[in-house]
Amino acid sequence: MTVTLEVDQGVGILRLDRPPMNALDIATQDRLRELAEEATARDDVRTVLVHGGEKVFAAGADIKEMQVMDHAAMIARSRALQDSFTAVARIPKPVVAAVTGYALGGGCELALCADFRIAGERAKFGQPEILLGLIPGAGGTQRLARLVGPSRAKDMIFTGRQVRAEEALSIGLVDRVVPDGEVYAQAHAWAAALATGPALALRAAKESVDAGLETDLDTGLTIERNWFSALFATEDRETGMRSFIEEGPGKAKFR
Repeated sequence: MTVTLEVDQGVGILRLDRPPMNALDIATQDRLRELAEEATARDDVRTVLVHGGEKVFAAGADIKEMQVMDHAAMIARSRALQDSFTAVARIPKPVVAAVTGYALGGGCELALCADFRIAGERAKFGQPEILLGLIPGAGGTQRLARLVGPSRAKDMIFTGRQVRAEEALSIGLVDRVVPDGEVYAQAHAWAAALATGPALALRAAKESVDAGLETDLDTGLTIERNWFSALFATEDRETGMRSFIEEGPGKAKFR
């Protein structure tokens, strides 16, 4: 399999496994969508970790496969390409990307689908599609601009240059930079800690932030208000408030 899903301590680990560079061919993209949908549906998956391995996250699309595709073929395929990545972005649970080595093209776009990105010191990010006479096609022009701002996104997309980990941290492309050998462990620890939290409240928080960014403030506040009120009907809310009153803050156990 080019992508696998295993569960450890409530963390669904989506692992890319297409040596040597985890090139994202059509089969890998389709499998990624299938497993993202499975992670969404499974109750034992409370958070998700996307990982490419110790040496490379994903170095981009399979160029040899793309080279033989004409305009008509790509029209038919482009929606499926975006849908694969959107399935990861819309997992209604916290998602962390553990990035070592290259995250280029589709690899960078996949990392952008996570809620939190932990990168190794030697990680490199980029959207080099312009060097092929193309633009990013799996969400890069949209998610990158929303994350780092349009000017910085255009710099990366117009030039196709690679961004090292420290610069990625400074512009907000990643959230934490750690030694390469600690990337997976720290990403797993972050995901495992959240896996013990209130699942519905975490979903509400994620969907409120994500949906709110796509609309005006008043509509965003309505989304927040509806989720806030709805959570008062949940067992997790009862557990959290009872624990706060009886034991003090931060002691609630939601599993």
